[in-house]
This record gives sequence, structure tokens and C-alpha cells, in this order.
Amino acid sequence: MENMEVCMSDPQIYVERTLALIKPDAINKAEEIEDIIIRSGFSILQKRKLHLSPEQCSDFYADQFGKMFFPSLTAFMSSGPIIAMTLSRHQAISYWKELIGPSNSMKAKETHPDSLRAIYGTDDLRNALHGSYCFSSAEREIRFMFPEVIIEPIPIGQAAKDYLSLFVNPTLLAGLTELCKQKPADPFTWLATWLLKNNPNKPDVLDKVIVEEPRD
Repeated sequence: MENMEVCMSDPQIYVERTLALIKPDAINKAEEIEDIIIRSGFSILQKRKLHLSPEQCSDFYADQFGKMFFPSLTAFMSSGPIIAMTLSRHQAISYWKELIGPSNSMKAKETHPDSLRAIYGTDDLRNALHGSYCFSSAEREIRFMFPEVIIEPIPIGQAAKDYLSLFVNPTLLAGLTELCKQKPADPFTWLATWLLKNNPNKPDVLDKVIVEEPRD
């Protein structure tokens, strides 16, 4: 009897990702902070420098809407350029939150003096850095800052339907409505161009965009 060789595909290992932001108050310490990130075992998968409008900041921090500090938060985050990074490592979300420390930098200086917010932050608002709170927020925030990136695992089933209903269908419907009004000669190209221009999750990027390849 001939030996039968069983072919198995290589196992796919999902490495957790999280979003990190260097805020306007710490932008001049970006290189120093990135060195700490790398030495802490993270890989920087994507990186870009951008300047968000107040409206885009409102969208990004939509879960904080209605809170007393919300206007100050959006004003501060749109006051200057920021650096957005997708970080990866085992348990990236929890490790990054541990590295940056409590959200209030003044408290961080007392309870977590070695954390990044204690070192580079000033108070509860100007706290130098942002980190995704959980897996779902990391997915949403990475898509917001890097809309061209596909996040694994790709949503399936009801999660896919919910994502399409919330993030895709409203924009697509608006585009199709405008398409019917304009009646262009090449509707496919027109719609593709319209969707690129009207992507609600695409931030305004500075002329000099920093995009770094992952470091070893």
C-alpha cells in the first residue's frame, strides 16, 4: 500500500494589533517615543503623520460625545499634527495600555511614574498618547486612520452585515443617489471617483506623509 502524504496548509497565526497616536503635545518627542515602542517588543506596521479637522476628531472620538470634556478634546486633537501607528505584538492592546499608563498624566506621575503619559504628558487632556481600549475599538480606529488597510480577521456573518450597514451602506447610498442626479457618461468610473473623494473615514493627510516599512 502506497504511503499517503497528507497536505496541510501552514497554520495562520493572528498577531494582535492596536492603534497608537502621538498627540500634538508630544509630536516633538516622536522619535524618542518610537524607540521606546520598538524596545518594548512592538512592531510598527503602519505609520503616518496627519492633521485632523475638528469634525474628523469628533468622528474618531464619537464614543465620548456628550461628555463635558468633548469640545476641549476635539479642539486639542485638531490643534496640530499627530502621528498614527498600527502596532503589533502578542496582546498588543493590553501591553500598549500598560506602557502608556493612566489617561490622567498627573495621576500617572504618582502611580505609574515610568509610563509614557507620566513622562511626556501634562494633564488629563494633554496626555501625549492614545491607545485603543479593546479589540473592537482597535479595529475601528485602525480603519479610521488607515482606511486602505484590511484588518484580520475579516468580519463574517452578522458582524459583516452590521459593518456594512453602519460603515458602507450610508456612503454608497449617497453616492448612488448623486450618480442618478448627475447621469455621467461613465457611471462606474464616476462612482469610483466619488467614493474615493467622499470616504468619511479618510483623514486629511499632510503633504509630507510618513510611511515606514515594518522594522525587524
